[in-house]
Amino acid sequence: MKVGYFVPCYIDALSPKAAISTFNLLKRFDIDVEFIERASCCGLPLYDMGYKKKACAMEKDIAPVFAKYDYIVIPSGICTDQFRVLFETEDLPEEYKKVRTSIYDIVEFLHDVLKVKSLPWAHFPHKVALHNGCHSLRYLNHARPTELMEPDFSKTEDLLSLVEGLEVAYAERRDECCGFGGTFSIWDVSCSGQMGLDKVNDYERNGLQYVTSADFSCLLHQECIAKKNGIDLKAYYIAEILNGDV
Repeated sequence: MKVGYFVPCYIDALSPKAAISTFNLLKRFDIDVEFIERASCCGLPLYDMGYKKKACAMEKDIAPVFAKYDYIVIPSGICTDQFRVLFETEDLPEEYKKVRTSIYDIVEFLHDVLKVKSLPWAHFPHKVALHNGCHSLRYLNHARPTELMEPDFSKTEDLLSLVEGLEVAYAERRDECCGFGGTFSIWDVSCSGQMGLDKVNDYERNGLQYVTSADFSCLLHQECIAKKNGIDLKAYYIAEILNGDV
């Protein structure tokens, strides 16, 4: 199994430790992992602002790079969603279209492909709020959205349950958007900020001082709002916990 590891631009710039933890976690398993040096943005900011053709043009550039791997693993739910679900490049060569089906975020890859059942190196004796970001929840199917009357499941919680001492908890409004929303947090700052404050106040009200997620963008948004408002909240990307780095 040859795995290409793609680090999104925003994680590379703002949280290299999350990227390193994810890479080291993958290396613990018997797979051939290769860091993709020639990386680019997934195009989501352009897509969000309505520049669909420009965003999809980026797929033509990156698809040949991805095509040589059996799987592509990305430490970001929103970027995985963009590559796999939202790209619709009509003139993409057929041999590259299969790339869309080989892209996974780290949670899906560990849970669905490697079927990990044990993480003996991971210890985190704390109660941790689990935030399933909107893209990961409703496009990547990390867990059952609470608005659907379907059997309950959570891939993120399944993996976190393998960490010794960790207790998973949720906000009262567990599936409510935290307000990041990519460019939404730039163009509608007041609304985005209030949504984030509602989320971190929910954690504080329930005595939760730690939060984790498969979407680092959501964690960045929530942690910054918590710091601005004097709320004691520590955010860790899910791979940092699963790899025993915290």
